[in-house]
Amino acid sequence: MSDETPPVWRPETLAVRAGYDPASAANAAKPPIYMTSTFAYASARQAKDIHEAYFEGTGPEVGRPGHIYARLSHPGLDMVEARLAALDGAEAAAVFNSGMATHSAIALAHLRPGDSVVFSRPIYGGTNGLYTGLMPAFGVSHAEFTDGCDRASIAAAVEEALSHGPLKLIVIETPANPTAAIVDIALVVDIADAVGARTGLRPLVVVDNTLLGPLMQRPIALGADLCMTSLTKYCGGHSDLLAGGVSGSEALVAPLRLLRTTLGSHLDPYTSWLLLRSMETVHVRVERAMDNARHIAEFLRDHPKVASILYLGFLPEGSAARAVYDRQCKAAGSTFSFAVVGGEAEAFRFLDRLTLLRFAVSLGGSETLITHPATTTHYALTPAERAAGGITDATLRLSVGIEHVEDLLADLAQALDAV
Repeated sequence: MSDETPPVWRPETLAVRAGYDPASAANAAKPPIYMTSTFAYASARQAKDIHEAYFEGTGPEVGRPGHIYARLSHPGLDMVEARLAALDGAEAAAVFNSGMATHSAIALAHLRPGDSVVFSRPIYGGTNGLYTGLMPAFGVSHAEFTDGCDRASIAAAVEEALSHGPLKLIVIETPANPTAAIVDIALVVDIADAVGARTGLRPLVVVDNTLLGPLMQRPIALGADLCMTSLTKYCGGHSDLLAGGVSGSEALVAPLRLLRTTLGSHLDPYTSWLLLRSMETVHVRVERAMDNARHIAEFLRDHPKVASILYLGFLPEGSAARAVYDRQCKAAGSTFSFAVVGGEAEAFRFLDRLTLLRFAVSLGGSETLITHPATTTHYALTPAERAAGGITDATLRLSVGIEHVEDLLADLAQALDAV
């Protein structure tokens, strides 16, 4: 059996099977929880070899399941990383204790004083804070673009960044939070390649894949260097854990694992186990949520109290965004935004009338969540930054869950009566 070619499994199967071999744990059908902070060595020689393998990537322990201390790695973390890499179609993955810990590790690993970064807008508020607040304090400049399907718009941001210093990262979130704006991943990769050919230093393309996740979009296959995902969201899927992951080549991921050792931002054993459990059902939950989302989007589109809706399934035929969506996305997802007629007051009246939908930040859980980005997830952005990303005082972000769709529609209808 060991000499046979491994089966090529589809993502739904990988979500259940990848990363765990029952033979490694007394043939337990499900992974155990390894609740230990440290690991015993078989001998002094093995201790040295394990440390050499971890820190140098050489020696007889390379590729073997030797562990040192849970902050460096542990069996549960190994399993989560193997599963995430398989789902993303990547060589390797590193998993952290939150999505922002993942983003921060990528920034700290690759940016130095005098460097620059380009990012797409709109973008998650925490990511915005990282690149407009924290990293400038370390001497890192930034530039941004708002049309992710237009070469000239992206190229202009790249040139602005290069005028400040070496461009090390192009960070894109697609679809974007909260408006589901699309960025053409292959186009950004092509632009990064051109920068490398011209300057001798190619920026890494980092894609935040949170809103669609590994089943509905695979950035690595489109040429991205690193695929970042907030695993708190759809992969966790129950609003009861925090985690983040990044996948890519082993050469790019290994330094992030080493940096995680210093930052102390690893995922603990129990949460790793919870995440493994949740990843098994991600495809079932996502499919149900997307079906619900389609019905809800159609209802909102036709409602007189709704001023606009930004749902990927409604992208106009013949538009640049629709062409990119058809090429790089497998489905529209279940998180999108809409605007009520009016402004903040009308949005607040609507939110305060809801009884089934939960008014809370985050997304991708089994329950339907709704929030007002301008005063919650994107509160820390300036009004100009919010406006540049298409976020108004009437914008509401909806993350559709797996409840019965008729109950969700009824709650939305009665709340819209208050607008």
